[in-house]
Amino acid sequence: MPQPTPPRTNLSALWTDGLGRASIRSVQALAVAALVVALVWAMTRVPLVLIPLTLALILASAISPLVHLLTARHWPRALAVAASYVAILVVFGGIVTGVVYLIRAQAKELTDRFTNGIAQLHAFLNNGPVKVSDAQITSARDSIQRFFTNGSIGAEALTGARTVGEILAGIVLMIVILFFFLKDGAKIRGFFVGFMPPRHQPTAHRALERSAHVLGGYVRGTALIAVIDSILVAITLLILRVPLAVPLAVFVFIGAFIPIIGATVAGLLAVVVALVSSGPLPALIVLAVLIVVNQLEHHILQPLLMGRVLSIHGLAIVLSLAAGTMLAGIVGALLAVPVTAVGWTIIKTFTGRD
Repeated sequence: MPQPTPPRTNLSALWTDGLGRASIRSVQALAVAALVVALVWAMTRVPLVLIPLTLALILASAISPLVHLLTARHWPRALAVAASYVAILVVFGGIVTGVVYLIRAQAKELTDRFTNGIAQLHAFLNNGPVKVSDAQITSARDSIQRFFTNGSIGAEALTGARTVGEILAGIVLMIVILFFFLKDGAKIRGFFVGFMPPRHQPTAHRALERSAHVLGGYVRGTALIAVIDSILVAITLLILRVPLAVPLAVFVFIGAFIPIIGATVAGLLAVVVALVSSGPLPALIVLAVLIVVNQLEHHILQPLLMGRVLSIHGLAIVLSLAAGTMLAGIVGALLAVPVTAVGWTIIKTFTGRD
């Protein structure tokens, strides 16, 4: 009598239990992570294109309400775009021109006051709460001089000089991209959404509209916070008669676009200028004002002006800043938070959590 054939193991059962499903999800997660890493690597290979494109997209999101306002007042769209475009260029050009003019006008005053400020700093170090001897001061000065006269510094400066042309090219490219985003933003958005399956296109349009709202709100809110920070710092520097008060306030304004640390780090330059031009006491006053401004920004201004727009936890902001800085330096720090906010907005829209 023939023996019965033993039943074959059902291989599909291996993938239907808990461990099998976890394995499938793990492979899928690894595949998505590999795709993300590949995309990030590819984008970081073309910073001259990616950075101007991202900056133009952010600026277009911030300026588009002005275009809509003008068109609502029966302006032709081409004229509304041209007026908004020229207005933003005039504002940025005026700020840069004014800063350069003030630096050149007050450079002599800063030089004249530098010697007196250094003498006050020297006396403070010798007689202050933590006494520092002349030998220690001389040793620190010699170390700084050796650092700046090192051959590698000259090589890095030469490398930096070679990148000036790339920076200028990036600015020109950003200006051109910004114009086309303002002029044909809806057409460009529709072109890319058209590649998606029809059932997902309404959600994609909604996600892009909300992303533009988040970007615009982030830029406008950050700009308002930066204006308040820079005005407070400028008033303090003007009262203390510190040279370059307005240019230093402009640096604080620019630094405020890097959340958490930007305005504080930029404000430290004002502390240094106050120290070498007016002595330790004015520098301590400027530092105290910076601390107060920092607390005002974090606990009042940001929650009030940007809490509903971003809806991102502080830990996510810190991690995105760290990742952006590692990938693209200062520019990465500038773009990290808005990019993260847009990514989170898209995820919420497609998952129905909005």
